Amino acid sequence: MTTPTLVKDVMWTDFDIVDGKITVQNALNDMQHKKTKMLLVEKAHNHDEYGVVLIADIASKVIAKDRALDRVNIYEIMNKPAMSVHPEMDIRYCAELLSHFGLSRCPVLDNGKIVGVVSLTNIVFNGLRV
Repeated sequence: MTTPTLVKDVMWTDFDIVDGKITVQNALNDMQHKKTKMLLVEKAHNHDEYGVVLIADIASKVIAKDRALDRVNIYEIMNKPAMSVHPEMDIRYCAELLSHFGLSRCPVLDNGKIVGVVSLTNIVFNGLRV
């Protein structure tokens, strides 16, 4: 039996978490500067959950509805709670889970804290190499 490749082996750990009160305009500037398609949104309090905003959310919930980028806050359009996985999860199960829910990426949580982000791209390009 071969040792499985785990989420922690393919996730990236360079990520930012934004405050849900920032405007979509500020979030877009941040996303463009960092060349990312997803923003993680901080918990509002200890019993809250993390949120996620994707480029698709901005397109469908702001631009398509002709809302002003500088008048919509991230918390208004985020997906919450964010689907997350554990760093010790086998990437085969992670790929199945993401595919099942139509997601391309999600945060990786360990003891309730975000420790990374995993994507199907990372799983395919980095997880299946021997």
